[in-house]
Amino acid sequence: MPADLHVHSTASDGTTRPADVVREAAAVGLDVVALTDHDTTAGHDEALRALPPGLGLLRGAEISCAAGGVSLHLLGYLFDPTESELAAALETLRTSRTGRAERMARRLEADGTGVTWERVRQLACGTVGRPHLARALVEQGLVGAMDEAFTPAWIGTGGRYWEPKAELDVVRGVELVVRAGGVAVFAHPAADARGEVVADDVVVAMAEAGLAGLEVDHVDHDEPARRRLRGLAAELGLLVTGSSDYHGGNKDVPLGAHTTPLDVVEALVDRATGAELVRG
Repeated sequence: MPADLHVHSTASDGTTRPADVVREAAAVGLDVVALTDHDTTAGHDEALRALPPGLGLLRGAEISCAAGGVSLHLLGYLFDPTESELAAALETLRTSRTGRAERMARRLEADGTGVTWERVRQLACGTVGRPHLARALVEQGLVGAMDEAFTPAWIGTGGRYWEPKAELDVVRGVELVVRAGGVAVFAHPAADARGEVVADDVVVAMAEAGLAGLEVDHVDHDEPARRRLRGLAAELGLLVTGSSDYHGGNKDVPLGAHTTPLDVVEALVDRATGAELVRG
């Protein structure tokens, strides 16, 4: 199998430790896996220490961004994590994410749901996010499954207990990743089941800022969306990637569910100057 370029661990909202992510990636036959936790690189060192022989690790992060009030995610790969501007932006995003989760938890607690901030923090091994709140809601029997928590009645966007978080302007995000020697790919750009998506003019602006690719093959994209995105990528000279967006037990999508050809991985690596692909 080729590469899975969008994977989460317990460093953000996945349920699999970084060391186990790389072990599982090797076990399913992947040649390359990208660890892309939300707004953090905290899992990279553990993944590197556990890297199985032959497996390539593409270090990255999924960055919380916005354009015109629409939330979207940017996959940054192989950037220098010590570059000051990008590091400061990621720290701001992480702080906001934690504060948001605490505000939601405190509101749930005040309403007598049984959810507490202390328990939510226990459920998170790394950056606290909405999935940890969802797990707490499941524990209390308030929802039958995590997906049911992401609705207007609970913590879905704009819902009863939802709170906003800081997001980076997406063009600025692309520029920061590139400035840090990395390469940027627009994550699940047509995932309209998650909420509003941006128009093509935003993708054009991102491309002008240095965007390298579009994540096309993703569980949240149907075939018509994939065809349209492939056409847009060809028009703008962008690479096409695919990935699982693996979250362990938090989502029913296995590692390697969608993949990226190795020649595309090589093209991404060739553009990066901030870090290198590491093989075990």
